[in-house]
Amino acid sequence: MSAAAAAKKVGGELTRSVQVSPALKKFLGVGECSRSESMKRVWDYIKDQKLQNPQNKKEVFCDEKLKPVLGGRDKVGFLEIAKHLSEHFPKNPKVPKAPKAPKTSPLDPSSPHT
Repeated sequence: MSAAAAAKKVGGELTRSVQVSPALKKFLGVGECSRSESMKRVWDYIKDQKLQNPQNKKEVFCDEKLKPVLGGRDKVGFLEIAKHLSEHFPKNPKVPKAPKAPKTSPLDPSSPHT
């Protein structure tokens, strides 16, 4: 796998817009959003509303608008936000890969290349 393909595969899940839960939809004002965009918008809201604990910057106080998005808690840790946001996105089942076509030899008389 090339580096570009690997980067696209990694970024694909974070940057693809998908349907979100009703609670996140109400918070964001849109029915579809990517995981990275939702994280950015939640952090923008936290900063705008000054919800970060001034004594402990690793804590965020949840107001009434933020509580439904972050598990209904009064405060959450900095590292917990992504976990709580992930609950608002659908779980993607693993899609089975299509079977590969059998390889044929260029010397094989039944090969379409002859």
